[in-house]
This record gives sequence, structure tokens and C-alpha cells, in this order.
Amino acid sequence: MPGPTIYDVAEAAGVATSTVSRAFSHPGRVSTRTRERVLAVATELGYRPSPHARALLSGRHHTVAMVVSDITNPHYFELIRGAEMRAKASEYTLVLVNAEESPRIEYDQIQRLVPAVDGFVLAASRLPDENLLQISAQRPVVLMNRELAGLPSVVLDHAQGCRQVVEHLASLGHRRLVYLAGPRNSWMAGTRWTALRSAAEELGVEATRIGPFTPRVSQGGAAADGALHSGATALVAHNDLLAIGVVQRLRQRSVRVPEDVSVVGFDDIFASSLCTPTLTTLGGAHAEVGRSAVEVLLQISNQPSRSEPATQIALPAELVIRDSTGLVRR
Repeated sequence: MPGPTIYDVAEAAGVATSTVSRAFSHPGRVSTRTRERVLAVATELGYRPSPHARALLSGRHHTVAMVVSDITNPHYFELIRGAEMRAKASEYTLVLVNAEESPRIEYDQIQRLVPAVDGFVLAASRLPDENLLQISAQRPVVLMNRELAGLPSVVLDHAQGCRQVVEHLASLGHRRLVYLAGPRNSWMAGTRWTALRSAAEELGVEATRIGPFTPRVSQGGAAADGALHSGATALVAHNDLLAIGVVQRLRQRSVRVPEDVSVVGFDDIFASSLCTPTLTTLGGAHAEVGRSAVEVLLQISNQPSRSEPATQIALPAELVIRDSTGLVRR
């Protein structure tokens, strides 16, 4: 048996169907008394407006898409949780898209979703700058873990965070570190290297870089072998997954962590406190990054005519010191 329609509500409330539509999609355009009567009748009849119909009438879908570069990476769990909670609080639906570390897949998926969402949150996007600007002309876009002039973004403070890493290693007597770089098209990989190198120069530490490496545990073996060849006493991996793979390979080669070599990761995923030895890593309030990104996106999508400069938020990073870093052997 079909449910009640907008015509049933209009007849029972004694108003036009257009008034019922406005009561749901543009409540500010009807009087409070009329809206309350329409909603009361709709509740009594069990009427719920079709999301598709509301979108056609209002031009709003109450849906945002979050695109992540690799959904299997635990780093994104907290980002997704924070974004989803903020979307839910505003009665929006969050659609999750896995880009599979592929700029082509990322771009194609976004273009398919443009007609169906109100905006995009792009986490660690691998797209070229020109593609990001093109998408932002179609729908509001907020970047996470990436910055681009003219687009709003939310990141952890990479410069301050990388300095914490180098200061920690220098305090333990390390004078040579190697950065095990992430994907070639990763903005964060290049940004971290620049920040690490700058801090190392200031603190009298020699810093080199090898890679790129796919940021997964399976690539830790190749990264560890290259790092040992460099002669560095401290290894800074692009993320925790790569760092865990490095530690596993070092154990296979009878290299002790941290007695012989110290290892640092990024992201502070839950596994970093479970591996042996536990992993020193640079983390931060990832759920707050996700929450803030959706907050900014909703502000933009609800006020599209705003002309203020793009919001760029940098939240503090936090170095979590565990057992994988130690004093340099004399």
C-alpha cells in the first residue's frame, strides 16, 4: 500500500503543495505557524519527503563525499569518524570513496558524484593542482592533509611536528637520519621532507631521503635495506605502516631497534602501540581534522557567495615517544 503523498499533506493541512514543499526544503520562506501545522500533519499521516524530490526542489542533496587515497590505511579511521559525526550532526549523509592511490580513479569517482553531492572532502588527494581547482569550480572542496592556495584545507602542523621528530632524535645523540619517502605524487611526502630537512639543518643533523615507497607494511623490506645502506642511525618512515614493515625487516636482518637503529613513523595508528617494539610516531587529533573539514565544507556550501579568503587550518601535531627510538650506541 503506497504511503501518503505531498498532496495528501497539503489537503489535510489546507495549504498548497508548494507550501508543503517549502516547509521542508526552505522553512524560512513560510510562517512559523504554517510550518508547524504542515509538520504536525505530515507526522500524523506518516509522510516523509523523498530525498530526491527535496534535492530537485532545493538544489541541495544533504550529502557530502569524503575521498580517501587508500581506505585500507588505518590512519583514515579517525579522520572518517570525525567527518561522519560532524555530517550526522547537521543531518547530512557522508559518502565514502576509496581512490586506491590512483589519481585516475580519484578523478573519475569524483566526476560521477558531482551531480549527487553538495561538496567534497578530499583526504591526501593525489590529484594535480589543476584538477583540484577544476573540481572546486563544480562543487565546494575542502582538502585534508594537503594545502593549495585558494582552497580551504585542514592539516596537522607538519613543520612544527617534524621539528619535534628531529629534536627528539638529536636529543638521543643521532646525527644522521634518513627519510623513507612516500608516494611520488603525495603532497605530504614532499612537505614532510622539506620540514625534516629544514629542522635537521638548524639542529646540526645530516638528513637524506630515499624512495619513493608505497606506504604499506609490505614495502618496509625495501625501505629498510635502502636505509641500512645509507649508514643513518635514525630512520623516519613516511607513515606507521611503512615503519612497521621496516622494523620487521630489520629484525630479520638481526638489526636491533632501538639499540642499533631508531625508527619513527607518522600518524599514530592503533597498531603503533601494539607492535614490538612499540613505535615512536608523530600523531595528532585526527578525528578533529575530519570534523573541522566537514565543518568548513558545510559553511561554504551553505553560503556559496562568501568572498573571504579560503580557510586554512593547521592543528597541532603531537610526538608520541615509545620504544622504537633510543640513545645512539657509543
